[in-house]
Amino acid sequence: MNIGDVARQSGLPAKTIRYYEDIDLIKPLRDSNGYRAFRESDLHKLTFLGRARSLGFSIAECRALMALYEDQERASADVKKIARQHLNRIDEKLAELKAMRATLSDLIEACAGDHRPDCPILKGLAGGKIQAK
Repeated sequence: MNIGDVARQSGLPAKTIRYYEDIDLIKPLRDSNGYRAFRESDLHKLTFLGRARSLGFSIAECRALMALYEDQERASADVKKIARQHLNRIDEKLAELKAMRATLSDLIEACAGDHRPDCPILKGLAGGKIQAK
């Protein structure tokens, strides 16, 4: 398969596939003319990487997961550890987003949104205390 074929089938842009090759996540064969020749195994790896990236795994995590994916002697506990750590980071981000939302909601609620220049949102962003309208 050429890069266009594998891009269509994996759902990844050709630019991303070339990047994954540049950082040694995949290693397609090369034809005598220098073109990439992707195997079914490359397509499976690219699909795997695309799914892992869509779940927010970092390139380093993808590299570790890919190594485990290819290791038939792996312990599933090693895979679970990486996934659990990632889930914990997602939970932390969700808590941060929830706090951000609450703060922004309070700022918006405190703003009359009228013609006056007084703006609790700007005051709050500047670090001042806000008061309900």
